[in-house]
Amino acid sequence: MKQILVCFVAVLAMVSCKETEQKEEEMPAVNDEQLEEVAYMDYGGKMSDADAISAMEMGEKYATMQTGDTAQVKVKGVIADVCSKKGCWVKVPVGQDTTFVRFEDYSFFLPKNGKGKEVVLEGMAFKSVTPVDELKHYAMDAGKSQEEIDAITEEEVTLKFTATAAKVEAFENPDVFEPAPEATETEE
Repeated sequence: MKQILVCFVAVLAMVSCKETEQKEEEMPAVNDEQLEEVAYMDYGGKMSDADAISAMEMGEKYATMQTGDTAQVKVKGVIADVCSKKGCWVKVPVGQDTTFVRFEDYSFFLPKNGKGKEVVLEGMAFKSVTPVDELKHYAMDAGKSQEEIDAITEEEVTLKFTATAAKVEAFENPDVFEPAPEATETEE
């Protein structure tokens, strides 16, 4: 009787293990790329984010650049600040610094409520000297107080980026200012 009971328990254990293996095989595999995939909205034209470098890598690239140097790149980061009037510029942290991004020929803008969203930018990275009046203008656009604006008294070397296209992490109700279409001459 003991032998029958032992055999019964052994068969029961094998059957239950086999069912567990079958259930595990039925579960679909999920890889890291699928977990990190983000839906984007395109601005300034369609582009791929496949070969974008990280914001940290972009910071390293800026560190090796001199004023006037340029680099054609595609970078992925997070919007830290955005023009509150039109969305005509954004700031994106790159390493220990921040890059100031404008859009080529003001042909497109990003959502004014896009702060904190992931962004992929394609375009030209460069360092330049930004004059005081321009720094004050950007401070006004960012909604800074008059006291903060008046405190700007010196030009500064700025990390800049002119984007030809951008992708912003998709979200509900993006507040995008549409630039006016260029005036076209009509033939009479």
